[in-house]
Amino acid sequence: MRLYPPRHPDAPGRVPLPRRLRQGAVLAVDLAAPIAAYYVLRAAGASVYVALLVSAVLPAVSTGVQLLRGRRLDQLGLFMAVMTLLSAGVAAISGDDRFLLAKDGWLTTVTGLWMLATTRAHRPFVYHFARVLLEGRVGPGGERWDSLWERLPDFRHVWRVANVIWGTATLLDAGVRVAMAYTLPVNLVPALNGLQYGVLFVVLQVATNIYYFRVGLFNPRSALYRAEAG
Repeated sequence: MRLYPPRHPDAPGRVPLPRRLRQGAVLAVDLAAPIAAYYVLRAAGASVYVALLVSAVLPAVSTGVQLLRGRRLDQLGLFMAVMTLLSAGVAAISGDDRFLLAKDGWLTTVTGLWMLATTRAHRPFVYHFARVLLEGRVGPGGERWDSLWERLPDFRHVWRVANVIWGTATLLDAGVRVAMAYTLPVNLVPALNGLQYGVLFVVLQVATNIYYFRVGLFNPRSALYRAEAG
């Protein structure tokens, strides 16, 4: 008895586990290293501004190294690289501690607005993000997502709705970050900012996966995949 649907002949291969682990490790380092650097520098006697500036530049250095090593950037990777470099640029031109603390909030605002702006685009932001993780494992027979997108209006609708969920949540998250930066003790904010990224990701994963299960995204026999374009 077959436990899984047959693989579609055009289905892409899964991202190898070691590669996924490396990608996850790079992301974890890019998030954790700036926070650790901030507290190490503060403990060594550096000013708040200097500690924040160094911690903002570290991810940009990591991105530059990856580009020099010839890593190809897809749309998602390009977006993350641009936001990282923009973050470093904002840190370099500002001399205000509180503004630097709110930097993540301002950049998250840009991210949320950009997400929402892509909702009616050819492919919304969340589609690209999810495709990296799920293509080949979601859909009938592992059919390529380009094919699903072209032939299934309901499939397109799922990703536009998910995109609105992510964009709206990201804007709310940005508001919380800015409020924390201007009201909480300075040395508490960097740690809370890092923690908030994890909380936001978990909340969004739970919310969107509930939605995906309800519409049948993970069930290759659901009505979602029978809604042929008319």
